[in-house]
Formats: sequence, C-alpha cells, structure tokens
Amino acid sequence: MKSLKLYQLFFLRLIFIMISGGLGVYALAKGLPYSAIFCVIVCVLLMAELFYFIRNTYLFYDKTITAILSDDFSADFSRHSDFENYKNLFKLYDTLKARQHEQLTKDLVYRSILNNIDTGVIILNKTNEEWNVFLMNDYFSQHFQTPRVSHWKYLKKQLPALCAIIEERKFEDFRVSAQIRIDDEESQTYMLQTSKSVTFGQEYYIILLDSIQKVVAKKEKDAWINLMKVISHELMNSITPIRSLTQNLNELAQQETLSEEDMNDIRESVNTMIHRSDHLQNFIESYRKLAMLPSPNKERTELTKLVNDTLLVMTPLLKKAGITINNEITETYWLMADANQMEQVFINLLTNSMYALEDRENKIITFTAEVRQERTFITISDTGLGVDKEIEDKIFLPFFTTRKDGAGIGLTLSKNIIDAHGGYLNYKSSNEGSSFTICLI
Repeated sequence: MKSLKLYQLFFLRLIFIMISGGLGVYALAKGLPYSAIFCVIVCVLLMAELFYFIRNTYLFYDKTITAILSDDFSADFSRHSDFENYKNLFKLYDTLKARQHEQLTKDLVYRSILNNIDTGVIILNKTNEEWNVFLMNDYFSQHFQTPRVSHWKYLKKQLPALCAIIEERKFEDFRVSAQIRIDDEESQTYMLQTSKSVTFGQEYYIILLDSIQKVVAKKEKDAWINLMKVISHELMNSITPIRSLTQNLNELAQQETLSEEDMNDIRESVNTMIHRSDHLQNFIESYRKLAMLPSPNKERTELTKLVNDTLLVMTPLLKKAGITINNEITETYWLMADANQMEQVFINLLTNSMYALEDRENKIITFTAEVRQERTFITISDTGLGVDKEIEDKIFLPFFTTRKDGAGIGLTLSKNIIDAHGGYLNYKSSNEGSSFTICLI
C-alpha cells in the first residue's frame, strides 16, 4: 500500500464503498435484511475512513507547507519516509532545510567577519518609507558607545552629527571626511562612505566609518619603525668596523716599535675609517635632505614645458644609455606646482627607469598625461622588468635600494614632494614594464 499513489488509494477506497453499497442493495432485494444492514454499516465505515484519509493527507501537506513557509525545519518526518506519495515533498523539505542551514552558516560567518574588522559598519533597510537598522557591527557599537538600536530615529539621538550628514545627502551614495564628536570627547575625523543597493525589492543602505587618525597613526608608526631599522642598520655598518679598527690601532700604538707591516695596517685602517666616515656623512646628508624638504612654491606651470626642460637636462645620459623617449603629452595641461621640485621628481623617476632598463634590449621610456575628475595624472612608464612583488611596497621607504651604489632617497624624496603638493605617487609593475603615476589636484 505504501507504494501506491494517492489517487490509486482514493480509487480503491471508492471501489470498496461502491461494492459494499451494491451488496447491501442486492441483499435487500433478496430479502436478507441483516446482510443488508451489515453492508450499509461497512459502507458507512468505509466512507468515514475515506473522509479521514483525505483529511489526514491534506493536514500532512498543510503542516509541511506551513513549516516551510515559517522556516521551521525542526519537524521529523522519518516515520513517513517509506510512503512514495510524500517522496517529492520530503525531498523539497530536506532541500530547503539544507539551504537554510547553509544560509545560517554564511550569515554567522559574515557577521563574524563584520564584527572583527576595525571599521564601523551599519546596514539600514527601508520598510514603509522608513529606515531601520538592519545590522550594526561590534566595532561601531563599542567605538561610538552606541546601543544596538533598531530604528533610524533612535540612532539620530545617539549620533546626530553622523545622521545629519547622511540625511542632507538624502541617503545617496557618497564618500566624504566628517568630523564626529563622541560624547564630551574631542571631535575626530572619519572617512564616511555609503552605498545603496536593492535586493529582491528590499532597499539597503550601507554606511562605513573609518577613523582617519587611526589609519594615519598606524602608518606613521610603521614608517617610524621602518626608518629606525634602516638608520640602525646604516649606523651599525659604519660604527662596527670603525670601533674594530680603533681597537686594532690602540693595540698597535702600545707597541714600542712598529714594523713596515704594522704601518701598512695603520694606513689601511685609517683609510677604511675615512671611507666609512664619509659613507656615514653622506647618509646623514641624505637624511637631512628628506627631513628639511622646503614647502613647495606653487605657481601656474605648463606641463609640456616642465617635461621638455627635464628631458633637455637628461637627454645626454639617456642617449648614452641607448634609451628612446616617447613624449605623448600633446595637449596643454596647467599645474599649480613648484617647477623646480617637480623637475627633481621627473629626474628621479627617469633615473630610476634608466637603471631598470640597463639589461633590456628594447629601451623605451614614455610620458603620458590625462585629466580625470579635475585631477591631472602624469605617467612615466618604461619597458623594464620592475621590482619583485615581495619588495614592491618598500620602494618608497627611506634609504631602501636594490642598487649597490644607490642611496635609497630618490623615490622617497619624490613621494614627499608629491605629497607636499597635495597629490600622490603610485607604482605599478606588469609583464610589459613598470610605471610611476603622479596625481595632482
């Protein structure tokens, strides 16, 4: 019976009812009243059983579908698993149950990630033209000392400055820096970024808050640590041999007589000490250049003239190295910049490209420029190999160099000059070569 379909079970019950009814009529016609009454009772019982069969089948389907609609997958239907009639229903139920478990697992992972990042995150969703707080991560709640509220109007009472900025922009996508005060503390600068998305007809608004002071402080700390490592390394490289040679000279000075070999040792030691002292002095001079960079004297400067003046200075060296220059800057671009400092940046970047092209057959350096979003982008690219990915993030560190005779200040000085102009300097390497991009506002 378990392998029969519902319509087959229903049809069998209907046949039994019709047979019992027919037998009752036949018994009554033959003058067998007791047999007729018995057949009628059987017919009534079969009809009652058919009613309960239909009712239980409907209730079972209704119970299962209600559980699915309510996301309640706690019911156990294992005792019904042998019934072929419910095979597809059980398959649907188990599939949706597995999907719910998968979705819950993903939700836990995503919430765990959001709660362990050092960025304030709020996600709002819109219901009946009102914004509600869908999610607030731990960092936001703890950093801004805000309880986990469920409505936007409650969040406005806790952080009026933040909410005012968002409402002024009518919950549109934007990215700005904002001054936000937490209780009675001093106001801090945050990078506020928002984005809106619609999923399955539900509108969501994502708010991200990053403390600029925190990011800057971390970068400054990392920069100081790296700088101290470099300075310590350079000082030890000079002081250690000088100290060793000084001890050697002290021992020689205590001798009553000095041989020719001792005199040669003294001369070599003194020359080495002078060489290491000169190296240390050059290192200190390089550091002084970085530390005492003057503020740029910005004037309206034409980019093409600036590039041509730089190339005029560098052309003899470039020709000697067999390097071809492609100047693709044909339009007129005006910059607010210190011409002397910008020329120094171009010279440093060209010098860097020259060394990158030393072992290459096809030696080409290309200048390009474009304006995007009121920003001027100047790119100096070459066909060199570039630097390894492992050290790519270190090339702008003071005194970091991959050349034996390099001082390691050219790129650092260039980056500091561009930073002082309110722009930034980026490096990019690919299989076709490498490039430095200067962005000026």
